[in-house]
Formats: sequence, C-alpha cells, structure tokens
Amino acid sequence: MAMVKKSISVTDQQDSWIKAQIKTGHFGNESEVVRELIRERQIQQQETPEEIAAIRAALIEGEQSGFSNRSVDEIWEEARARHKKKRYV
Repeated sequence: MAMVKKSISVTDQQDSWIKAQIKTGHFGNESEVVRELIRERQIQQQETPEEIAAIRAALIEGEQSGFSNRSVDEIWEEARARHKKKRYV
C-alpha cells in the first residue's frame, strides 16, 4: 500500500502518551501509533447503529443485574455456551 507523508501537531501531553506507547514495545515508531488509532476509529465507524444499541443494552443489562456469586470460570463457561449456541442456531 502506498504511503503518504503527513505532518501533524500534537500537544506535549499527547506526545508523551505516544512515546509511552512506543516504550511498551507494541509500536516501533510514532507513525505506527497514529496509524493504529486511525484503524481503530475506522473500525468503530463501521459499526451500525443497531450494533451499538445492542452493545449498550447488554452493558445496561449487566449493570442492572448486580453482583454475582459465580466464579470467573463459571461466567466464562456460560459465555462460551451462549456463543456456541448462537453459532449453531
């Protein structure tokens, strides 16, 4: 894919954050950080209003359901079972 050189300005705080991302080892340079942010935003914008509404509804349902006495393993097992059931319906 062809690359186009861009010049951008960021605040000191944003510059520090970008440099911290590189120090984690997940990125090799500043351009990789910015490109990843752009990719994430592009994916986010591809989500339909219906998908966003479904995610919000699930979050609200989770918040309203309160605390659970189940273990993390039990919760994961239920999530896997739900996912498997959706795939075969």
